[in-house]
Amino acid sequence: MTALIGTLLVGLVVGLLARAFKPGRDHLGWIMTALLGVVGAFLATYVGLAMGWYEQGEAAGWIASVIGAMMLLALFGLVRNKF
Repeated sequence: MTALIGTLLVGLVVGLLARAFKPGRDHLGWIMTALLGVVGAFLATYVGLAMGWYEQGEAAGWIASVIGAMMLLALFGLVRNKF
């Protein structure tokens, strides 16, 4: 249970940083921001494994996680504007 709460708190911080660094307005609540950060960290880890930057079982760092979350925000903006 503690690991889940820690993951969500780290996700919230990563999501807030991604929203602060990406220009434009994003209408996301606290829960969606935390989920954005968690999914961004998973995306950064997966891309890092595919590119050979990380070993199996190694997590992405803070900067890579924020960049992954920013990529998700950009994708979310493109999909939102399309519909």
